[in-house]
Amino acid sequence: MQRTMTKVLLGLALVVGIAAVSAAADKTVTVTGKVACAKCALKKADATACQDVLVVTGENAGEYYLVKNAAFEKFGHTCHGEKAATATGTVSEKDGKKWLTVTDLHAATS
Repeated sequence: MQRTMTKVLLGLALVVGIAAVSAAADKTVTVTGKVACAKCALKKADATACQDVLVVTGENAGEYYLVKNAAFEKFGHTCHGEKAATATGTVSEKDGKKWLTVTDLHAATS
């Protein structure tokens, strides 16, 4: 009986821990930076195809690889050069990179 109760409590702790990590990963953020192509403009060694990246300095600094979806498509691809932009969305991590699934992406005002 005691072993069963211990297993149940450990299982519950595991579920709560996983839920907390999942909730943290789905946090909505708003960041402002410059959108540039990882392959063409940023010359990333591991970039084999065009991929837009939002480069952010200051608070929430880092490189956010943009997930291609409808909100991203409205903004358009930035191949050569860069465009100032503000993005709102959820951040996840994959292969050591931050990926931003945008719900809003628009040109930043100066």
